[in-house]
Amino acid sequence: MTDDDDALVAAVEGERRHLLALAYRMLGTLADAEEAVQETYVRWYRMDPRDREAVVSPRAWLTRVAGRVCLDVLGSARARRERYVGEWLPEPLPGAAPLAGAPAVDPADRVTLDEAVGSALLVVLERLTPAERVAFVLHDVFGTPFAEIAEVVGRSSAATRQLATSARRKVHAHPALDTAPAAHAEVTRAFAAAAAGGDLGALVALLDPAVELRADGGGHVSAARRPVVGADRVARFLLGVLAKNPGAVLEPAASVDGPVLLLRHAGRLLGVVSVGVAAGAVVDVWIVLNPEKLTAWSGV
Repeated sequence: MTDDDDALVAAVEGERRHLLALAYRMLGTLADAEEAVQETYVRWYRMDPRDREAVVSPRAWLTRVAGRVCLDVLGSARARRERYVGEWLPEPLPGAAPLAGAPAVDPADRVTLDEAVGSALLVVLERLTPAERVAFVLHDVFGTPFAEIAEVVGRSSAATRQLATSARRKVHAHPALDTAPAAHAEVTRAFAAAAAGGDLGALVALLDPAVELRADGGGHVSAARRPVVGADRVARFLLGVLAKNPGAVLEPAASVDGPVLLLRHAGRLLGVVSVGVAAGAVVDVWIVLNPEKLTAWSGV
């Protein structure tokens, strides 16, 4: 192997974190993201060596192929999630996860998301079609040109631009995505304090009248099978969860996409709680209780 070959291998392997961050935001779980990245590398190394050497930008090639792999996975994921027990939520990851801070793109290419709250974004992305999600994540999050995205989704550049526009409209229709990170963190702290203090009135006051709570137990642990809606119902549900686990605490923590609360009892992690905030009030509460989606937090 020549020095040039070594340099190419190093350059290609150096994109792994970038690809993992991209696939995670498209697919919503670390396991699915890792499988997509592995398949991307399999396709790279299966290429004829002369074809690999002819690739001008390994990052661009790998990004396009990862996008195609994720597009295929998203098509089958909808059927799998229809069979999922209860509500399905994206997997929260700690700030120290391998993909933390991975999107290393020019700030000028970060079109819309500098002020977005990531947990809300991941949930909203679930409402997009597979093609919309791929176009949005590649362009708005990772700054990929539309001409390259068009190759991924198999459409013209103009049609791909429309996909991203449609996705952007749906994403920003969610009020929590217009909340600045500092305001989101402040409300999250107040939410944790009110819940931990068992103060029903204070908790209700922080909740939007139409707040929605979704809990993901995956059929492995007890969780609400359907959304809980309304300030009073959500507040009572939360306080009921804490009452059933005397001594449970809500511990502030950082995820790769913003502040979260760790629900612990006797030192054991029970779940990860995220909130969506709009106009100073909590509009969404997401609680991931599925043990399979908490493994990354074991050392936190």
